[in-house]
Amino acid sequence: MDKKITVIGAGNVGATAAQRLAEKELCDVVLIDIVEGVPQGKSLDLTEAAPIEKHDAHVSGANDYDLSADSDIIIITAGIPRKPGMSRDDLISTNAGIVKTVTEQVTAASPNSILIIVSNPLDAMCHVAHQVSGFPKERVLGMAGVLDSARFRAFIAMELNVSVENTHAFVLGGHGDTMVPLPRYSTVAGIPITELMPQDRIDALVDRTRNGGAEIVGLLKTGSAYYAPASAAVEMAESILKDKKKILPCAVYLQGEYGINDLFIGVPVKLGSKGAEKVIEITLTDAEKAALQHSADAVQELKDILKKLDY
Repeated sequence: MDKKITVIGAGNVGATAAQRLAEKELCDVVLIDIVEGVPQGKSLDLTEAAPIEKHDAHVSGANDYDLSADSDIIIITAGIPRKPGMSRDDLISTNAGIVKTVTEQVTAASPNSILIIVSNPLDAMCHVAHQVSGFPKERVLGMAGVLDSARFRAFIAMELNVSVENTHAFVLGGHGDTMVPLPRYSTVAGIPITELMPQDRIDALVDRTRNGGAEIVGLLKTGSAYYAPASAAVEMAESILKDKKKILPCAVYLQGEYGINDLFIGVPVKLGSKGAEKVIEITLTDAEKAALQHSADAVQELKDILKKLDY
């Protein structure tokens, strides 16, 4: 492979992302984790699956950052997971320290890379990675909107008994309870869902989308979602590696777009080889604007907490 992606964190999200990347034959993959033997063991397991899955991607694991040198993309999943009863805000202090350390190490080895942040609380961790790396805003992205939109799309398909491939949806804002699903921009084969189901069902799907992560945490009891988060990060990485110019909802650093300044917020973005190549500004109703601002206010609160931390 002529491309390389390093995945930081060999837990469920990181290992699944490594699997998806390898099996799509997008790149060689380096899996890094502080726990001795875990990234090495999982990478060897993935390598042994390669003859069956019919790909020639090289997968390796390590506890240091030497193998990650000159990576094209870094996917950061490291951090403690959310547990039942724990809000994303509760994660901020511990995970800020983890993301800071990881970002320092990995950007030193790959100074021209693009960062995709998956660690929670997502929007706050994007700020940490941006500040610590010193990278331009185009090269620091948060994986949130792709996941939240995929959940919304899945729920729409389940509700209407249609193919998920026919569904499209946009979820903007911070990654959490204040996210902003947009039914007006959510369609089935080009038909707005507002014409396909009553308002009470739309409201129910919007609410389920907002609580999609918490629903899975409640069911698993000892962990959080990982299949869909990993797939979302890989879709972003694929658009970057292949310079596909896909329009995907991602957390990016806004400087005036949507009337928001100096915050990482989920909005539609054109993803290409340079990272976040363009923020797409769509027309919002007054209610949607208010909801997005409310979400931005919640992210600002997290950013304010970060300022007080010695991480």
